[in-house]
Amino acid sequence: MASSEITLEAVPSIGEVAAEDWDACANPGKICSGHGAGTSSALTSDSLGLLKPAYNPFVSHAFLSAVEKSGSATIRTGWGPRHLVAKVDGRVAGVVPCYLKSHSQGEYVFDRGWADAYERAGGRYYPKLQVSVPFTPATGPRLLVRDGVDHDRITEALASGLVALCGVSKASSVHVTFAREAEWKLLAQHGFLQRTDQQFHWRNEGFASFDDFLATLNSRHRKSIKRERRDALAAGATIHWLTGKDITEDAWDAFFMFYMETGSRKWGRPYLTREFFSLIGQTMSEDVLLVMARRNDRWVAGAINFIGSDTLFGRNWGAVEHHPFLHFEVCYYQAIDFAIKRGLTHVEAGAQGEHKIARGYLPRTTHSAHFIADPGLRRAIDDYLKRERAYVAEAGRELAELGPFRKGIDEAP
Repeated sequence: MASSEITLEAVPSIGEVAAEDWDACANPGKICSGHGAGTSSALTSDSLGLLKPAYNPFVSHAFLSAVEKSGSATIRTGWGPRHLVAKVDGRVAGVVPCYLKSHSQGEYVFDRGWADAYERAGGRYYPKLQVSVPFTPATGPRLLVRDGVDHDRITEALASGLVALCGVSKASSVHVTFAREAEWKLLAQHGFLQRTDQQFHWRNEGFASFDDFLATLNSRHRKSIKRERRDALAAGATIHWLTGKDITEDAWDAFFMFYMETGSRKWGRPYLTREFFSLIGQTMSEDVLLVMARRNDRWVAGAINFIGSDTLFGRNWGAVEHHPFLHFEVCYYQAIDFAIKRGLTHVEAGAQGEHKIARGYLPRTTHSAHFIADPGLRRAIDDYLKRERAYVAEAGRELAELGPFRKGIDEAP
């Protein structure tokens, strides 16, 4: 029997794809309650080696719809949606979150040097296509395929479709960032260049408590963390976990104030609007954890996290009062504590930050794939990436040696 034809189209809004169809591709077979009770983290892989993902909140229709509806990721902000949709017999079989971009902001995989060099040589780097979750440096699936279809065939069609969309859009390039490693390898077969980078993640080794985790550290780091946690609250702050219906609009107001204060200092213009936070509060609050610090009857600091089936994803942090080590407590130690209590296996604390190593977050390689249309630019970038990958690998090995964990059995806990 002949296979049904696959049709591809690019849509200018995620609203043009029904939520149930998008989510059937993004998180197949998974309904998340926000409590880490995922059902798909151990599903078998297809013949391409692309493991079906555990629940990832960032590729959900609710999250991506919120960034669009709130005005955070729109044509006006330089993030014009061009989501790739594959259909078989009129039914959505696969999707790719994709944006036509006029700049390189909010991506966390830096290609501004490539753009500058190309434009100095007389080329036009923008627009470019960006396959990612806007403003979110978290690894997750990018070629999203629903259950019950020919997974390999749809995945191959989506990969080829990105190259075709690059030409139709008159874009210089396609950038698939924070992809899973198997997708990274597949895209290389379609002419995408391979890039790596480093983040710092915490792994739960079956700990029953934070003290169990501390017992795995060497004496110096164990004492340091205990002191930091004590000093963080010395000014009288208390820590509160808010999720689900406990996240009120007042809490969102306070957190947005923190976000704006920190974002204005770091980026000049924060990416997310106030409406974004209300929208996710309405549609996916069970997938959100706000870790908030309160002092003198007011919120003074906070961090937003998103809860997957096996991973807690730390995102943004901010404060209106600055106390020693409060950032480490709210962002890193509370995330570890929450992950242990919920039985989550990983904490991803966002981009950059070698200071995380001393707090139990070890280096982990991240992957991105880049299709460059111009042969000359492609050759130059390919040469650069070979050297960069070698550097990232060596740096990762060296940084892992700096980890705080006990090296020998003779050191007492």
